[in-house]
Amino acid sequence: MTLTVTSRTLWILIALICAALATASLVLTPLLDLDPCHLCIFQRLLFMILALLAALTAALQQPGRPLFAARLAGLTLLPIAALGGGVAVYQSWLQWQPADSIACIGGPPGLIERLVEWLGQQVPSLFMASGFCEDRELVILGLSLANWAFLFFLAILVAGAWALWRDRHEPNPSALQQRVHS
Repeated sequence: MTLTVTSRTLWILIALICAALATASLVLTPLLDLDPCHLCIFQRLLFMILALLAALTAALQQPGRPLFAARLAGLTLLPIAALGGGVAVYQSWLQWQPADSIACIGGPPGLIERLVEWLGQQVPSLFMASGFCEDRELVILGLSLANWAFLFFLAILVAGAWALWRDRHEPNPSALQQRVHS
């Protein structure tokens, strides 16, 4: 018996992982009394967006449907995963600096901070930032949550690119059905 992983299966897996990561951040925050910063909340938002895009991509890969819309949704996922990875790297860099040598606050708020502040006012239970980006509140196996987020964003980027590559190289189910019925 051969296990075949289709690109649709990969998109479903990406959607489930991203949804699980966003949910875990929501559950762990009050459970462990964590204070997420603006960058943490922004990464949470990106995981939510990635979950929706991956689920949309999988849903659009139905037999008989053109693959253009699915590929467009999948392609949209890649720069968002790269952005998330960049934000996680920046936050990790802030955390690696000597204590009290650098802070993520003090200057005028940037686009991310303004977006998170606005979202925090709209839905505080999901998007309220109350911590500092340079704090490493929770370390798991020697890695901060920002470090783990980078690894997951990187994995999502690679898996998404591979799924898109598979889309281009695996047979289109609707085209196969048309050939069989001809």
